[in-house]
Amino acid sequence: MECKMKLFKLKTLRDLKNDEEGVTVVEYGIALSVALGIGAAIYAGLAGDIELAMEAAGKAMPTTQATGTYNQ
Repeated sequence: MECKMKLFKLKTLRDLKNDEEGVTVVEYGIALSVALGIGAAIYAGLAGDIELAMEAAGKAMPTTQATGTYNQ
């Protein structure tokens, strides 16, 4: 089974090498990687600000006494 999978992968790669559509797939892969990298950088940059805003919102909410019981 593993041998068939390797042969399938090799055949697919060989077909993509000769097919110009394979180039398009690579271009889309690169574009997706760049977009994910930019998104991760933006998320990392904003994570601290979002955490502070959520913390401030939580502190601004009024507190109430819990009623009832909670059993696990």
